[in-house]
Amino acid sequence: MQDAPPVLTLSKALEIGLAENFQVRIARNNLSIARNNATLGNAGFLPIVEGTTTLTERVEDSEFSAGGNDRTTEGARSSSRNATLQARWLLFDGLGMFYEKNQLGEQKEIADLELRQQLETLVATIIVSYYDLIRIGRQTENLKNSVEISQQRIEIEETKVDLGSGSRADLLQAQSDLNADRAAFLREQNRFNQAKIAFNTLLARSHEQPFSVTETIAIDSTLNESDLRAGWEQNNKALQLARRTLTSIRLERKKIAAQRLPEISLQSAYSFNRSENDGGFISFNETTGFSAGITARIPIFDGFQLQRRIQNADIAIQNSELQLDATRLQLDADFAALIQTYQNQLELVGLEEENLINAQESLEIAVERFRLGTISPLEFREAQQTLLEAENRWIVARYDAKVAETELLLLSGLLI
Repeated sequence: MQDAPPVLTLSKALEIGLAENFQVRIARNNLSIARNNATLGNAGFLPIVEGTTTLTERVEDSEFSAGGNDRTTEGARSSSRNATLQARWLLFDGLGMFYEKNQLGEQKEIADLELRQQLETLVATIIVSYYDLIRIGRQTENLKNSVEISQQRIEIEETKVDLGSGSRADLLQAQSDLNADRAAFLREQNRFNQAKIAFNTLLARSHEQPFSVTETIAIDSTLNESDLRAGWEQNNKALQLARRTLTSIRLERKKIAAQRLPEISLQSAYSFNRSENDGGFISFNETTGFSAGITARIPIFDGFQLQRRIQNADIAIQNSELQLDATRLQLDADFAALIQTYQNQLELVGLEEENLINAQESLEIAVERFRLGTISPLEFREAQQTLLEAENRWIVARYDAKVAETELLLLSGLLI
């Protein structure tokens, strides 16, 4: 007998997904890049020090005349060695380096928000997918139960035929209904298996990893509308990203405008030069020394290129402000729709639960009456189908309520 697959709880699935999901790992790497970039050196605060060295060897034939004396040298060797240590330190650039440092900090915060948004989205997706597996699993079980009821109906029909109180036509119809129920069960079972494969992929696991899920969809009916509204206005990651993006674009505008001011930098160098020449008047020369200076670069006219960039930056700020307003308005509309859906689904769960109890009792009565021959096969089949539909509507209502609950928490920034 094959062992039952291990139960994968929702908390364990979240643990695996948050650790292994590829998109989350990529977002974590992007945050690491942003943190590496948010440094004083990358913003231009620190000096740049470079060292260069050159070694040159030559073998030359030379012929020259000086003071009436001709001189010819063959295979004369000459060499030169040069080494320089240079340092450049930007002292002032119109405060551009300060704006650059602040912008790098904003980009780090944006990457952090993007990671948090990715984590929240993943958590919501895992929760919805997990409960979808429960829903499909319960629907599969409902169809399995319907197959058993149809088999029970056939047994009753066969008994009636043997006793001479039934008809062959009713028995054949019962067999056709059983085959239809089996086909529906097989289709739903295949759908359940496909959903499990997709869930394993979401968790970055092998699609062959066996597991089973719990059977309960727990619904939180205590969510408070005012708390949720305050949550999305403060904690929604899409809104926070829009705000951070606007701040970053404003810093970019200031950084561009800073290029109108002079740029002052300090340079210093220490150099060593040595040359040797067997065929020249000066056979040996060596110099060493230190140099330092200050450079000022003053922008005068660049063909209005800087003005064009500032104008484009102003337009980008306007677009970012519009995007922020659009995001806030869309979130407000989404919240209004979700809170209404959530409240309606809670009522629907109660109604469908009551309908399910009634359908179960009706089928129990129908089975006994069918066994006694006081109702027709069609009436029995209707009672059977009514129960199946009631079971499916009940589990779908609970699933839809859980989806609305999860989406509300995600929008409000309260899911994690």
